[in-house]
Amino acid sequence: MAQPSDVSRQPRTRVAAPEAAALFAELFRSVYLRFHRRDRPRSELPGASRAVLEHLALTGPLTIGEAAQHLQRAQSVVSEIVDGLERKALLARIRDPRDRRRTLVWLTDAGLALLDEDRQVLSRALLEQALARMSGDDRARLIDAVESLLHADDAAATPGTTNRRRTR
Repeated sequence: MAQPSDVSRQPRTRVAAPEAAALFAELFRSVYLRFHRRDRPRSELPGASRAVLEHLALTGPLTIGEAAQHLQRAQSVVSEIVDGLERKALLARIRDPRDRRRTLVWLTDAGLALLDEDRQVLSRALLEQALARMSGDDRARLIDAVESLLHADDAAATPGTTNRRRTR
């Protein structure tokens, strides 16, 4: 397979889906290797703590019991994880506005920021440097093409299926 630097810079007119898939996979691998974050370990969070934060980000505020049930963990285990995340100011306990007897746990701004940073796989600084060397038209075409690929996949998904993790 041609290296990305060997690929012609002329726009392609038509490429069959199997060939496009092979080319994109090779190019994606090169992009990943070139722009992967290497500034520090991807996460400073233990897996169980990350799981709690991710789950709350997807579901919204929950009681510890609800979170334990969703995560299929003992309530005491989830309570210990929540206590640790609360000490780090990544989670806060809040009263349920619909039922003042219930206490919910929810992400703080610091928790949301840490989760966002933890999710970053590519170095934004390296990408920004490379993208700055591209023309505005090329940047727009790149973004349009990647969005088009994601939209094509979204269109193929059957309602109610969750076989792929959606990140947008």
